[in-house]
Amino acid sequence: MRNIFLFIRRYSNFFIFLFLQVLSLWFLFTYNRTHRATGLGIANEFTGWVNSKYNKIEDYFKLNKENQRLNRFNDSLLNLLPGNFSSRDTSVLSTIDSLVFDTTGRYRRYIFRPAKVVYNTVSGVKNYIQVNRGSAQGIKDNMAVISSDGYVVGLVVNVSANFSQVMSLLHVQSIVSASLKKTGDIGDIQWDGKDPRYLIMKKVPKTADLKKGDTILTSPVSFNYPPGYMIGTVADFKLDNTTGMYSLKVKTAANFYDLQQVHVIENTEYNEQTKLNTETKKKIEQLKNNPR
Repeated sequence: MRNIFLFIRRYSNFFIFLFLQVLSLWFLFTYNRTHRATGLGIANEFTGWVNSKYNKIEDYFKLNKENQRLNRFNDSLLNLLPGNFSSRDTSVLSTIDSLVFDTTGRYRRYIFRPAKVVYNTVSGVKNYIQVNRGSAQGIKDNMAVISSDGYVVGLVVNVSANFSQVMSLLHVQSIVSASLKKTGDIGDIQWDGKDPRYLIMKKVPKTADLKKGDTILTSPVSFNYPPGYMIGTVADFKLDNTTGMYSLKVKTAANFYDLQQVHVIENTEYNEQTKLNTETKKKIEQLKNNPR
């Protein structure tokens, strides 16, 4: 306390000068119209500058919540896309499907759920992504995952109560059925374990009309991925003489270095489709072993 009084006493002349200076400025701007207008202008400019800087700082700290809000909003819009619905053949059905969307008999085939990336790798040859949604939120194995921009990211391969493990496209065991947007030709998308920016598309017929920059989409023959979602663009291509088919170098559409918000997609008919596929294979094998 003594030091405070000594400090005030030592600089008492400066404090008195400062007080008188402020007092004189107050009289000047209070009783002089011209100076008051100038002072208010300067004060408004200064407070506006301070408020703008404050708002920028506040907006920065709110980005995470804003991203989550936008992701939920995008998710609700994605769920309304016409491509998520199909029509039952009413000529052979006598009951209404439990997933009917409207009176025309349309039913929902794909359901989108928002999720946040909590873990992601790109440096290995078997890369995984972990998201903060699990079985408690309706997530199951084999559900497709796309980025908030609508680009293909990977496939759910394991779930816990509140988290899911996603096999990234940047995984050497990942295989995705893909098609050329321009021609509709179908092939398989894989990763060679080298550059995280590029994938390899194989089994493209040599009759396909290819150009650099062509768009690669998910194909309509996948059980997991809804058709028409972007995987990447053709960066280069060459003819494989051993197979007589093209091998394409595909630049990924998704930025795997900066994944934050994603959508997990459920095919409501997945179980029925895979069951039919498995039973068909068994039936064919039985016919082979027991020819008539």
